[in-house]
Amino acid sequence: MRWYLTGVVVSGFGTTAMWLVSGIWVKSLTGSDGLAALTAFALWAPALLGPLLGTVADRVRRRPLLIALDLAAAAVLPVLLWVTSADRVWLLFAVLVLYGAQGAVHDAAEQALLATGFAKERLGSVNGLRMTANESMKLIAPLAAAGLFARYGGGPVALLDAATFVLAAGAFAAMRVREERPAPAARHRGAWRRETAEGVRLLAASPVLRPLVATGAFTMLLAGVNGAAVYAVVDQGLGRPPAYAGVLYAVQGAGSVLAGLTAGPLLRRVPERLLAAAGLALFAVAAGARALPFEATALAASAVIGIGMPWVLVAAVTAVQREAPAEAVGRVAATANTVLFVPNALALALGAALVTAVDVRLLLPALAVAGLAWAAVAATGAPARARGDAVTASS
Repeated sequence: MRWYLTGVVVSGFGTTAMWLVSGIWVKSLTGSDGLAALTAFALWAPALLGPLLGTVADRVRRRPLLIALDLAAAAVLPVLLWVTSADRVWLLFAVLVLYGAQGAVHDAAEQALLATGFAKERLGSVNGLRMTANESMKLIAPLAAAGLFARYGGGPVALLDAATFVLAAGAFAAMRVREERPAPAARHRGAWRRETAEGVRLLAASPVLRPLVATGAFTMLLAGVNGAAVYAVVDQGLGRPPAYAGVLYAVQGAGSVLAGLTAGPLLRRVPERLLAAAGLALFAVAAGARALPFEATALAASAVIGIGMPWVLVAAVTAVQREAPAEAVGRVAATANTVLFVPNALALALGAALVTAVDVRLLLPALAVAGLAWAAVAATGAPARARGDAVTASS
């Protein structure tokens, strides 16, 4: 656990720094807001291939794969030292796409390693601590990255990120985890396609995972609309300058740190579906409260949003690790990640259109009603069959 969380912390610091700086870097070289926004899309785009990329994590042992992925990222990032003018921005986008693909495989391998390396009753706590580690870096890394970029430019930030990947590889190498060697992959034509489809089928066939991941996807859809509305809340509701959104995000990050610490103990007492429903309900109430023109309410709502969203995600991830067959955790986890996070990216665009057409004082309460309705259905739904029965039967 200690070495694993060390790897998560150091790589999370570098990833958050690079995520922030990439947009600023493109904007500073090209002056284009559109190209700067596309950096986020470049990082997200490989998630669309999650089921396919997750198959990699089920064909090899996961700990060596994590080490290799981190070292490969460390080797590629120094290429960004050549991005010194607008005509070389394409190189940054190419690296970001590779970065996103690396992240998709890495996350699938992490989840699969946790599923086989820790007792099932500890998975909720491990995932909660993982969430806390990642979110805590989001409170620190942006300030450090912005300061480093302002003083020295993007190249040193890329080198810093590369160094964190090397440190993360060392931490994963120090882990002591017993892993069985996966069965040799079939070599005949179409084997990769069938293995990928199997991950999708296992997720869709499970009465435990299907509603949980659907709840997570709906939460992230609402979160995308809520995120697109934040500047309207700051401007129209609070009468503050746009930079005040950073304060709201910082408070939300603090709530997410707390959510990670509490998710594990809660999952030892309640089933995943109830934690997910509670998280969605908290998120919905807080998002609706943002329509009120009071600064204290906006700050409190940001903290509650920071608690609610991670509860939903930790519940879904933990269920995947517990329910999926050990030899297919990577594929099922990657498929779940695609279903969970692609709606968020799409909703950011949808939300941008809605904010211009609908007053946030109407939009956010409507979002709250939709979230509470889904949470009620998720909480009162009939419990699934005994854990793992359906997945085992389907495989």
